[in-house]
Amino acid sequence: MVGVGGEDRTGAGIGGVDGAAVGLRGRVAYVRRGDVYVDQGTGEKRLTSGGGHSRPRWAPDGRRIAFLKGRRLWVMNADGSGQRQVGSRYAAGPSWSPDGKWVAFASLSCTGGPGVYRIAATGAGAKPEVLFPRDCRGEELPEEEAPAGDAEASLSERLRYDDAVAWSPDGTRIAFRGGDCESTYDACLSIGTVGDGAEKTVAAYGGGGLQNSGFAVVPSWRADSAKLSWTAYQEGETAAENEPVHLVEYDVASGRKRTVGTALDRELSYVDANRAVVTGQNAGGSWVTVLCLTTGKRTPFRSGSQPSVQPVTR
Repeated sequence: MVGVGGEDRTGAGIGGVDGAAVGLRGRVAYVRRGDVYVDQGTGEKRLTSGGGHSRPRWAPDGRRIAFLKGRRLWVMNADGSGQRQVGSRYAAGPSWSPDGKWVAFASLSCTGGPGVYRIAATGAGAKPEVLFPRDCRGEELPEEEAPAGDAEASLSERLRYDDAVAWSPDGTRIAFRGGDCESTYDACLSIGTVGDGAEKTVAAYGGGGLQNSGFAVVPSWRADSAKLSWTAYQEGETAAENEPVHLVEYDVASGRKRTVGTALDRELSYVDANRAVVTGQNAGGSWVTVLCLTTGKRTPFRSGSQPSVQPVTR
């Protein structure tokens, strides 16, 4: 059975491949049965215990990992030490600022929909600041209720409301589910400009003349900020227009989109311009898989899901 975020809960084997053989210079963080592991292909290390952990994300310096525990934001060192909660709000899908000083996350906004916040990654008593929607900046933070979840829901239903965010490596933009576009469409994905709060819709479903339904979630930037990927799903007017869970890569300059990988691939994290790690299907469960973006070659790496590639600094 596949769990929250597409996590493998089948107990499939954990054997994998040599990371160097598939071009992995840094470690990969991923989730199996609710705990965070890291591996570079030379042996995995379990960083958390007790379950309930999700969405690990490496800091730009490769020395820290942000993650969710009990649907709240936590940070730990790369070896699993120094685990501490950051802020008290319910959070979704963290992402680091390029300078490593802030962590962005999604939480309930003043409009009643998902909003994007940032919080200082270090320092006791840090308070979150609103980034999106722009009109919520300076407003009191809304009271919130525990988000609902259904571990038995289908993969597409669990992903549909995944509010993971992605801060661009150049520091200027954040990609996130929802935004101002929700006043027009049933579901959408936005790129917001951090400086002025402006938003651009890059994927939309239902409403606004679109005769489809679906979602675009779990965005991820390439290191040069020129490409953005996300996990998508679509139900069209006819069966021929249906698209199961899949990955889309978006060229920021031209607006061109293309599908990468195969059906049920999701949660892409770039290795470089030509390679990525994704969650794919293998041996009857979810596996972190190395994907060549130019040839489509696939190499199963480790049993698990929600991968994040450690940046390699020089």
